[in-house]
Amino acid sequence: MARRLVRCSSCHTELQGPRAISCAHCRCHTAPPPSYLQRFLHGRSHIHSLPSLQSDPLRYSPTPDQGQGSKKAVICGISYRNTKFELDGCINDAKCMKYLLQTKFEFPESTIVMLTEEETDRWKIPTKHNIRNALRWLVQGCRSGDSLVFHFSGHGLQQRNYNGEELDGYDETICPLDFKTQGVIVDDEINETIVRPLTHGVRLHAIMDACHSGTVLDLPFLWGTARYGCSKWEDHRPRTGTWKGTNGGEAFCFSGCDDSQSSADTSVLSNVTSTGAMTFCFIQAIEYGDGNTYASLLQNIRQNIHQKGFKKGKCVPISALMQMLLASGSQKHVLIQEPQLSASYMFDVNTLFRL
Repeated sequence: MARRLVRCSSCHTELQGPRAISCAHCRCHTAPPPSYLQRFLHGRSHIHSLPSLQSDPLRYSPTPDQGQGSKKAVICGISYRNTKFELDGCINDAKCMKYLLQTKFEFPESTIVMLTEEETDRWKIPTKHNIRNALRWLVQGCRSGDSLVFHFSGHGLQQRNYNGEELDGYDETICPLDFKTQGVIVDDEINETIVRPLTHGVRLHAIMDACHSGTVLDLPFLWGTARYGCSKWEDHRPRTGTWKGTNGGEAFCFSGCDDSQSSADTSVLSNVTSTGAMTFCFIQAIEYGDGNTYASLLQNIRQNIHQKGFKKGKCVPISALMQMLLASGSQKHVLIQEPQLSASYMFDVNTLFRL
């Protein structure tokens, strides 16, 4: 359970707790400060401003701090407005993630590229072309000490894999805004674009809040899944021998669910508005101090999602969309999503989490 230090509003005794606290001395009830998500979702005006960037994502030129690497992020939230696949919380996810990166991890606003349907710059609309450009920009010129983040909140799909590189026979994909006309972005392309170029000393963290996102970065190793009921590294390297790791750097991916599962878009967690279950629980775990290590972060995200179950949450029936796009039959979908952690190498998951 999360613990934050607050002072009693009456006698000023130091108290700890995630919710309203009763002081043992004066019996006064004190509420802790609002969370990152609560402050954002209740309308903090200063976080709605967007970075003033050049019109072409490939020409963004962040200036790294002296003596250390730069921090760069691509944040993508897609609601698919006015379609039968519309989602409610994805743009909220994007704004909340940007706020977290700025306030908690000191990412400069000028080095965060936002791709949502609310953008007025045509280069920031989350089309397939623009997402591809933004991902290339993210790793362009990366050097030792750089910290890179890719956050995606939207729809994800699976499609048949015919080259034998996928253990389950399916590629995972993300759906751009124009996926019905331009197609999806496949995990092989994501891996080739933002994983393999990473050189020594560069760290990439991806937070993927989408259906079928368990191995959407195609990273070689996956940490403990619900299928096996234990925590261990699984070898997901393709049997074809194709290298899916980095060029010496480090890549980590927290995904919303297993490859065979759906991710929830829900208002159950925030009690204010809709968000992605994965994004909300990821931010909450970090803020409450439950995400100090990779293991504790993953464990707390899973626990919070399991406690809710999302029986009242909105989760678009993605299997119907799969059947429309794929010639193959439908697959079985597990109702409760199980967030996953994958990486470019096997490491001690009790390592401190940092961006």
